Amino acid sequence: MAIQIVMDRTGDSRHFFNPDDARELAKAERRFYELTNAGFTATVRTGPGQVSQMRSFDPNAEETVFFPRLVGG
Repeated sequence: MAIQIVMDRTGDSRHFFNPDDARELAKAERRFYELTNAGFTATVRTGPGQVSQMRSFDPNAEETVFFPRLVGG
């Protein structure tokens, strides 16, 4: 089971999906591009305490975390 974690001002929401299920995988890919097109940064864990930014959907990523764009001045 894979997970997409979406961080926002209220905390986070978690979306689990089975990468072996074509419908769930398509929904996860759609969510990935909707969030990144809305300005979220997508990252994947690459090791203990290490993450790497993702620019395209990776169906093999076990955990993807989305961070919102920082707003401030």
